[in-house]
Amino acid sequence: MSHLSILPTVIRDLDLLAACLSDLGCEPIRAGVLEGFAGESTAVDLKVRFAGDQWIGWCRQPDGNLALLGDLQRLSRSRRLQTFIGLLTRRYAARLALRDAALQLPMATIDLAS
Repeated sequence: MSHLSILPTVIRDLDLLAACLSDLGCEPIRAGVLEGFAGESTAVDLKVRFAGDQWIGWCRQPDGNLALLGDLQRLSRSRRLQTFIGLLTRRYAARLALRDAALQLPMATIDLAS
């Protein structure tokens, strides 16, 4: 890895993020470390293997948001990362909206159709 980059996100709920990652076929690992260049390491709250030996992770920021971490220089060479992040953020927004709707309308039922 050349270095680890941090991308701020508006993702706040670690459990919801883990569920979304599972939906997308990833196996989230709670807590851990991402290794960087020359022994650099950064603690993360959640991580997944993205491609081959590439890992991405999320760590809680002081404002409560979860920042995305990874060797984005290497990962960004693939359009797969952009597609993955797009799918992940849309799935997170949908799950969050459904959860909030269920809290607001506990007697309602929600059916999803593809």
